[in-house]
Amino acid sequence: MNIQTKFQLYHNWVERGKLFVVPVLLLFFRLWVAWVFFNSGLTKIASWESTLYLFEYEYQVPILPWQLAAYLGTAAELIIPVFIAIGFLTRPFALLLFGFNIIAVVSYPALWDKGFYDHQLWGLMILINVVWGAGVLSLDYILSRKLKLK
Repeated sequence: MNIQTKFQLYHNWVERGKLFVVPVLLLFFRLWVAWVFFNSGLTKIASWESTLYLFEYEYQVPILPWQLAAYLGTAAELIIPVFIAIGFLTRPFALLLFGFNIIAVVSYPALWDKGFYDHQLWGLMILINVVWGAGVLSLDYILSRKLKLK
């Protein structure tokens, strides 16, 4: 077997592997990020008085009044992850969550010491779904096949 044949076999093996690995990774990223942000939303509604205190005195959300920021932030953390987890309208919701993640980092200076690297990782996972979409393991893919969009 010559080098060209070996390279072709290797290339075919990698391409077949991508058919399995890429959809699983996209699903993994979606579920991980959805879990993190949804749990944060659950924590906020579980101790609403603490949440209001944090938004009034700790978080420095630009432009919005702190009360509105508390409600919108909590709603975003409870609603957007559901859409991302099931892979429905993934790109627009992932883009929203990406922006939300940036605002969370900018609004809470204490986060830079402890959780900044987590937010970077989540941002990358979200951005991957913005760029590549949700993949074949998603409601987006199922609906696009039913509607003959792909």
